[in-house]
Amino acid sequence: MKKKALVIDDDIATLDLMRFQLESENFEVETAANGSKGLGFVEENKFDIILTDLNMPGMNGIEMVEKCKEISPDTEIIMITGDGSATKAMEATKAGAFYYVEKPVDLEELMVLIEKAIERKDQKAEIKQLRGQLSNTASYEGIIGSSKAMQQIYQMIENVAESDANILVLGESGTGKEIIANALHYKSHRAKKPFVKVNCSALPKELIESQLFGHLKGSFTGANSNKDGLIAQANGGSLMLDEIGEMPPDLQPKLLRVLQEKSYYPVGSEKPVSVDFRLISATNRNPFEAIQDGSLREDLYYRINTIEIHIPPLRERLEDVPMLAEHFLQIYADKYNRRMKGFSESAYNQLLNYQWRGNVRELQHVIERSVLLATNDKIENLTINSQQVVNQFQQNTENIAGIIPANDAFRNIIGEMNFDSEEEFFEKIGKIIVDKIPEDRNDDETDGKNDVFNLLEKGVVLAALEKTDGNKQAAANLLGLYRPRLYGMIKRHNIKN
Repeated sequence: MKKKALVIDDDIATLDLMRFQLESENFEVETAANGSKGLGFVEENKFDIILTDLNMPGMNGIEMVEKCKEISPDTEIIMITGDGSATKAMEATKAGAFYYVEKPVDLEELMVLIEKAIERKDQKAEIKQLRGQLSNTASYEGIIGSSKAMQQIYQMIENVAESDANILVLGESGTGKEIIANALHYKSHRAKKPFVKVNCSALPKELIESQLFGHLKGSFTGANSNKDGLIAQANGGSLMLDEIGEMPPDLQPKLLRVLQEKSYYPVGSEKPVSVDFRLISATNRNPFEAIQDGSLREDLYYRINTIEIHIPPLRERLEDVPMLAEHFLQIYADKYNRRMKGFSESAYNQLLNYQWRGNVRELQHVIERSVLLATNDKIENLTINSQQVVNQFQQNTENIAGIIPANDAFRNIIGEMNFDSEEEFFEKIGKIIVDKIPEDRNDDETDGKNDVFNLLEKGVVLAALEKTDGNKQAAANLLGLYRPRLYGMIKRHNIKN
């Protein structure tokens, strides 16, 4: 949809110029030759941007800004005037103007300001919408999230929970696979029976068989009595095998036999034991890669995967982040007896712009840490620890413009660095860069083409664009830039697609 702009100025030539410029940028434009007519337009329409002159007969620009903000508080306003007074500029911004521009107007600069103003308007609207969603938090059996992806998962759980179909839950570490498994069990007819959870990667490989199937007295050294295994404990209920791809390959055929025959042999026994349980498996690996490298048997995969539930990473459902953040804020405010009123706009921006590589678990830890370190009753900034900054920097920057080699040695240097703040981290990065530059390097002959800051800027922009698959808005968010500034960098470095 076209963005809508209103231009208010008593100079007809200025109105015509602004209309031509804005329409060429695909805006729908209204013009008014005085403040009274302009206010009439504001009452009848919703504008994305208003440009108004300061000195007009009848109503000056300051009054115009104040009245426009009363009628349409979300619309951003840019003041345009020939009066270069700093006092007037302060009055305009205090009244609610986004910015103050002097005549003669540089149209290219003006368009950048307009784009920034509309970005801020849209961002405020997005935050307002997300905050509004929090009043109707979508939760399901302990799962938090209202995104389309989570709604589909809720529906799938509803459809399959009552069945005894084997379920495979896929998702990166920290996405909440165990919570999905909880919902499947407690929504089923087995809810009053045991729910036994086994982390296959945490059990010692030499003991995992006896832990699962149990053993008879004397079946191996240390077996001083008969012992039921975890499968026996799950009889009548559900068994969750987390990280099933870590189960020893020689044990997988025995599990397959249990699923096929509904019976098993304890270690040291020749007598089968009947068992009835519902299997829920989970893994953070791609199952086909696990099959290919031999860590997961193909026949077992098809047996455990009657129904597959895939949990998307948090970075692919950012609309759930504020809801989860509010949920964790309440938990940790209660736990640590803190009175917290929520998040500042700055903190909300951080929530939406951070990559959350550790998924829900990382968000949970960041909120807990932020509550503990908060100095007032509102989270003003998220407290992201230094290792997370390191991880994000490593993910964003593989090779800085050829100055530093992207090899294991460099990554080891970054990983071993200790620092107390993000500023200190980048200071140390700067020292590494300068130390790597040859002392006999001379740019006089190349007219500054090898300017280190130039090369560094280009390298970081390229890395951000690569990380976001060329999405300029996402790259700008990642780097903490306004999109027009990123466009300027792309143009200056002649970066193509």
